[in-house]
Amino acid sequence: MNAPATMTHLLPDIDHRHLDALEEEAIFILREVAGAFERPGLLFSSGKDSCVVLRLAEKAFKMRKRGSDDLNEFEGRLPFPLVHVDTGHNFPEVIEFRDRRIAEMGERLVVGHLDDSIARGTIRLSHPLESRNGHQTVTLLETIEEHRFDVMIGGARRDEEKARAKERIFSHRDSFGQWQPKEQRPELWSLFNTRIKPGEHFRAFPISNWTELDVWLYIARENIPLPSLYYTHERQVIRRKGLLVPLTEVTPPEAGETVETARVRFRTVGDMTCTCPVESDAADANDIVAETLTVTVSERGATRMDDRTSDASMERRKKEGYF
Repeated sequence: MNAPATMTHLLPDIDHRHLDALEEEAIFILREVAGAFERPGLLFSSGKDSCVVLRLAEKAFKMRKRGSDDLNEFEGRLPFPLVHVDTGHNFPEVIEFRDRRIAEMGERLVVGHLDDSIARGTIRLSHPLESRNGHQTVTLLETIEEHRFDVMIGGARRDEEKARAKERIFSHRDSFGQWQPKEQRPELWSLFNTRIKPGEHFRAFPISNWTELDVWLYIARENIPLPSLYYTHERQVIRRKGLLVPLTEVTPPEAGETVETARVRFRTVGDMTCTCPVESDAADANDIVAETLTVTVSERGATRMDDRTSDASMERRKKEGYF
């Protein structure tokens, strides 16, 4: 995963003008969401994609702070709250970052706790250390119902995974919160059919047409803050089935496994029980751009244990109401 030293020399030759077109499209989509729906919510996991969508939302609905050269300072508030589904097994760095960014921005945050769903009996775990990632669907749908959201804005991209490649920018969900791939609506000439019946809702994906490289180029250009675990750091890991499993209280070593310390970073963040880092010395966004130019596997395919169970695992979960 370490990028050759020569790769950094390619960065000045990358044409960034396509980022302006992607940004313009995403801002247009966000404004369409605000105009077409009454109760939007922006899914904010503190992952890199949701941080990019948050920056795009600031550009769509806020103004740069007068007299400030800081790209992260805006005036005003977003016309919708940020929404996080907390599994209870999130990395501490992610929760700390989430709370700090919300406080800095002065935005509203709605948190759906998976532990509350467990207490209600709507989620039942087979054992305490079971991965909670797939169970997020229940808590998400309960949060949508409780707050009567009619559209959830997310940071999914088509290049991440085969099922997400089938997704429309405006993805219709039925009254059960389920996604039906054969019933997706056409999106010709950037015209979106956003009509819904009572109980239905939409998911909107403004960065559908972005790639992982686009995301990191944009993060570097805009100086977007991210949780520290996206950059190189030392962490205790266990080598398991071709992945580096982080050593945590919910991912202990199995019999016969060896714990080692490695320099790693995360390409994506999620539930600790299914998200793995990669070996890397990338210390900033430009270093990661250089690394990303050399990779051949998407971040989900390279680091998410739950997406390796079968080729259809993501599509099955999306049909059940997953992000």
